[in-house]
Amino acid sequence: MEMKPKAIFLDMDGTILNHYNKVSIHTKKIIDDLRIQGIFVFIATGRSVEEIEGVVPDGFEVDGLITSNGMAGYVGQEVVFEHSLTLDLVETIIEKASKNKVYYELFPYGRSRITLKKDKQYVEEEISDPKPDNVGINEWLSRKQAIQEEIVWKDNIEGTKFSKFYFFARTKEHINRWKNELDQLKKEMDFTTSTSSEHNVEVMVANVNKATGIKQMLRRFNLSEDETLAIGDSNNDLPMLQFVRYAVAMKNAPDHIKEIVDDVTEFTCDEDGVYHYLKSKLKITSRH
Repeated sequence: MEMKPKAIFLDMDGTILNHYNKVSIHTKKIIDDLRIQGIFVFIATGRSVEEIEGVVPDGFEVDGLITSNGMAGYVGQEVVFEHSLTLDLVETIIEKASKNKVYYELFPYGRSRITLKKDKQYVEEEISDPKPDNVGINEWLSRKQAIQEEIVWKDNIEGTKFSKFYFFARTKEHINRWKNELDQLKKEMDFTTSTSSEHNVEVMVANVNKATGIKQMLRRFNLSEDETLAIGDSNNDLPMLQFVRYAVAMKNAPDHIKEIVDDVTEFTCDEDGVYHYLKSKLKITSRH
């Protein structure tokens, strides 16, 4: 490695999370050791802030969180930045999603995610067993958990500030048709889309992504982008990997991600790839 980073940005799904949506205790400990040695560690995830606590070990701490693909940033209880989708956009997209029978979750800030009651039947059918072969087990388990525990079924949209939309389809054909619908809508309304698998797409505010979130977090800590490292594995990580000084892809990342980075981990997310990479490359001595 050419540099000793002052700030490290870590994706969650497929990176520090294994395919059963858990962060290992080894990863927690290496993050603790990095921070003890004065290196700032941040999460940069497509997940909303409310989705993080349930997948990390007790006592898991980082210097800041960039959530919903750059829509929001937090340092402890401090809100560093929050972008919001407009109610007009939200209503328009839900109407189109219902018509296209696309599984969706709307994420209001500070509230449980919402799906409208009128769409409940087809949304639940979309994740009925058996799991399609092409859908990753981590995404499938997350959808199952969302249906069972996290989605609040509402008659109407509630809230005025929204961090993102998440859409899923059990077939690539269905999600690709929906992406085309969204691309058509972009000609009339301003927003950004991002994907983290071949079966999903997310909607955020225009020109917002993980890289814009990282810029705002670096400003908050008065850190330079010249001493940054990031690790990720999927398309929604591309802006982040292209922005930081030193970019690392997971072994489990697709080839088109590996082709644009400086290095690739030796192990996958199921083999504690981030832990092994940071421990060996940064010569971290454990204090645990």
